[in-house]
Amino acid sequence: MTALLPDDRVLAAGRAALTTEAAAVAALVGRLDSGFVTACRCLLAIRGRVVVTGMGKSGHIGNKVAATLASTGTPAFFMHPAEASHGDLGMITREDAVIALSNSGETTELLALVPTLRRLGVPIVALTGNPASTLARIATAHLDVSVAAEACPLNLAPTASTTATLAMGDALAVALLELRGFTAEDFARSHPGGSLGRRLLLHVEDVMRSGAAVPAVRPEALLRDGLLEMSSKGLGMTAITDPDGRLRGVYTDGDLRRTLDHGLDLRTSTMQAVMTAAPKTILHSALAADAVHLMETHGITALAVVDAAGHLVGALNVHDLLRAGVM
Repeated sequence: MTALLPDDRVLAAGRAALTTEAAAVAALVGRLDSGFVTACRCLLAIRGRVVVTGMGKSGHIGNKVAATLASTGTPAFFMHPAEASHGDLGMITREDAVIALSNSGETTELLALVPTLRRLGVPIVALTGNPASTLARIATAHLDVSVAAEACPLNLAPTASTTATLAMGDALAVALLELRGFTAEDFARSHPGGSLGRRLLLHVEDVMRSGAAVPAVRPEALLRDGLLEMSSKGLGMTAITDPDGRLRGVYTDGDLRRTLDHGLDLRTSTMQAVMTAAPKTILHSALAADAVHLMETHGITALAVVDAAGHLVGALNVHDLLRAGVM
């Protein structure tokens, strides 16, 4: 029958596990030495891909390490070592490198791959918990991910050791990212379907309204005509432009409230008399995320979009940005 532990014992168990794993990761910092540099430069120098491999829990960590490398500019994939001996070794070419994960450093399925990897001349970066192990000794570069104890109270289930291995894999990925000069835009290009990709890849011109959908009137137009333009285009604002299309100002729903407060005549007032001159605008080439920031900073809901010469080329509001998934 399952024992019922009091709440404080449950919390203590969780805190102890987190403390043990945090200590395991912290201990890695002092171990980074020339071996880490060798591993990074080795992985950077190859012309092919990084093949990550590991059995059991190490395999699960390897999948994540490969995914992190691939998303940060280092082409990589995971190969199951047991499947490798039955044909999947054909995935590896002479231009590749292998990252092998094994806490013991003696995993049979991994060691079985070594003769083939040596014939191909493929460099091996080993992450093990035993620097004296076979895998550590034959590796091109070895990274020590040993831990003082597992977070498991029985000191059996891979917990702190897998966390340390995952953290070291992240350290490799981040160091390689910096060595490659990988940028946020590069990251977005490999994540086009995610919210970050949309924020970093979508430009204002991709989401703005253009052509006849852009509300615009001349400075001499009557206010009532400007209001009709606003209501027909549904943006909550209208732009005021010169005959050559250069933006002179904007008139918004907020301006209308102020006009009514001042008691101005809607039938005789001109747009030039009531417009907001020198309004906040955004370049069509700017990121859509910059439009979001501008709106949030200044508490506005719509923007006129201009080119480098100040000509009106479009307009957008918060609804356009929400539909594009940028907000």
